[in-house]
Amino acid sequence: MSEVNRGETVGGWTRAVTARPRLTLLLALLFTALAVVAGNGVADRLSSGGWEAPDSQSSYATAALARHFPASQPNLVLLVDGKGADVDSPAVAGEGQDLARRLAADPDVTGVTSYWGTHAPVLRAKDGRSAMITARLRGDDNAIAKEVKRIEPAYRGTHGPVGVTVGGAAAVRHDLQTTIQQDLVRAEMIALPITLVLLVMVFGSAVAALLPLGVGIVAILGTSAVLRGITELTSVSVFAENLTTALGLGLAIDYALFIVRRFREELATGLPPRSAVGATLRTAGRTVLFSALTVAASLSAMLVFPQYFLRSFAYAGIAVVLLAAGAALIVLPGALMLLGARVNALDLRKVVRRRRLTTGEPGAGYARVARLVMRRAPLFAVGAVAALLLLGLPFLQVKFGTADDRQLPAAAESHQVQQHIRHEFPGSPDGAITVLAEGAAPAQLAAYEQRIAELPDVVRVDGPVTAAGTRAAYLTVLPKGEAVDSGTQGLVRQIRDVPTDFTASVTGQAAVLVDTKDAIAAKLPYAAGIIAVVTLLLVFLLTGSVVIPLQAVLLNALSLTAMFGSVVWVFQDGHLSGLLGFTSTGSIETTLPVLMFCVAFGLSMDYGVFLLSRIKEEYDRTGDHRSSIVFGLQRTGRLITAAAVILAVVMVAIGTSRVVNTKMLGLGIALAVLMDAMVVRTLLVPAVMRLTGRATWWAPPVLRRFHERFGISEGEGAAATVPAPGARDPRPGERRDPEPAAKG
Repeated sequence: MSEVNRGETVGGWTRAVTARPRLTLLLALLFTALAVVAGNGVADRLSSGGWEAPDSQSSYATAALARHFPASQPNLVLLVDGKGADVDSPAVAGEGQDLARRLAADPDVTGVTSYWGTHAPVLRAKDGRSAMITARLRGDDNAIAKEVKRIEPAYRGTHGPVGVTVGGAAAVRHDLQTTIQQDLVRAEMIALPITLVLLVMVFGSAVAALLPLGVGIVAILGTSAVLRGITELTSVSVFAENLTTALGLGLAIDYALFIVRRFREELATGLPPRSAVGATLRTAGRTVLFSALTVAASLSAMLVFPQYFLRSFAYAGIAVVLLAAGAALIVLPGALMLLGARVNALDLRKVVRRRRLTTGEPGAGYARVARLVMRRAPLFAVGAVAALLLLGLPFLQVKFGTADDRQLPAAAESHQVQQHIRHEFPGSPDGAITVLAEGAAPAQLAAYEQRIAELPDVVRVDGPVTAAGTRAAYLTVLPKGEAVDSGTQGLVRQIRDVPTDFTASVTGQAAVLVDTKDAIAAKLPYAAGIIAVVTLLLVFLLTGSVVIPLQAVLLNALSLTAMFGSVVWVFQDGHLSGLLGFTSTGSIETTLPVLMFCVAFGLSMDYGVFLLSRIKEEYDRTGDHRSSIVFGLQRTGRLITAAAVILAVVMVAIGTSRVVNTKMLGLGIALAVLMDAMVVRTLLVPAVMRLTGRATWWAPPVLRRFHERFGISEGEGAAATVPAPGARDPRPGERRDPEPAAKG
């Protein structure tokens, strides 16, 4: 089939999206307007928690204690400063008592405890100049956030002889939510103009550069509407907003870059716009669809975890991926149909483009790199693998922890309050282990307390505290170690192993961490299995090879080593903390590596599919293994690098957040996509494919027949001259004898 005839063939999908392009764009505009309305107020409905496993023992104990003993589970702290006077002085004590009475009278507050009501040493600072009033706010995360917003202004500031600042877990989460929303707006203001400049540099044409941004806006606004609907059914983390912006822009740019680039190539062959759109959708469009399914599969793996923090990223990620792909495959073709050759209008690099087109082949530099890599394939393969593994070594020393106030910037009031309590008050305010006992007789409870006190890592056991009218009581266990160190985590397991004749449940910061780690470990094989199976299947359907999918999974996982190593070196160990402006906690929040793996793996597969599709297209056409690798890297290398740089800009903008987890997510994924595009796709993939040679395309007969029936590739389906897997490549200048075509 000739090139022109090939392009003139317009399939059903092309006919559907190009028949009425103006109507398509009008419907897209209407969809975007409705999404703005539907997604309005979504930020106020998002929650700042979700790290705990809801079906764990610690979650049950925390909820039960909040019902029976609200004072044992305070989430609000009023730090009362005597302004130089002792907290036991009459003036300070009187004002402290008045503040406690006011707080206790609030119908949404329970469990109010103050130093002046109990004279408990743990509520008084070591220097006697400040003291605490603690309380518990009722309701779920969203209700508590609203109460904090209402209560804080009423108590913060000067009250007679004292000054009051507000802290506690509820205030920390409220500040997290507020800070993330402010940082997201700033990140968008940073990323959008830089992205537009980079797109103009890539396309040359200002018109072409605006198309990916349009696709991104549709995806981001559409996802906000989807999240608004999901909040009616379940809790959604406020952190998911960041992923929506990052993936919405990043993937929209990836998909639009690939489609617009292919459309311009088809136009350059002399095809009319409608035929060029048809050829683009049958080639690049198929690749975009496969890429979107692969990324969505990677993100969907987070649905198996019980923590809504992780599930929220799956909701947001799947929605934004599908919307970005839908906009690229439905809205963008309509725009290209209307623009036609005007997609190259407002060319800001005419002189440079003309010189490049007349003096050299586009992508020639990547072709030279591919040839060099294949000539020294063992050296490049071993060197790249060794370098990536070396960069990942710090992850072997990872220490997992829980998120706390140190996620916030130093200027945040709740962070300052918690730091003051941490350093100036006796004991560790977050380190105690609480044991809930239900159905225990007094003698049983006394014996149980004694057995816990005899454990080697216990300093002392306080209690029991009983609830009137119930058979519930709780004990407070003070450990020798820090709040969540390995010794305290081990103590949690030891307490849970103490035999009882009644129901005992353990909670506290260390217990929550133990349960979170156990929940993730239990579900991790299922998540990894989902990612591996779906990726292997989709890449097989794209290539017809059983070797390439295995290579893709292994090389993608390898590309993430630098990200994980840097996360530990920077954020756990505290290197560059001054430059990046954060407080190191000495640990990594337990759920974050899972999130970063799923997101970065999906994005790496995004680039992998782009490269493999062009290699497969050329291999189907020529049957030349080596030249196909060169061709694929030549045609996609510049595109993948540009897409990776643009996505890295978006992620770095997200990484300017003042919240440590968001900073870690943005900067870590930025590094991962750059390493994937510039090391794995440019060096490691050509080297490994050269080493595996013709066997790269091998598949057993039964799977080959399956692919012939169900497989989809970027090629147009023209007859291909594909040699048998065992045949050697021709030497330069040597003519190949035609052989029967064989798909895959």
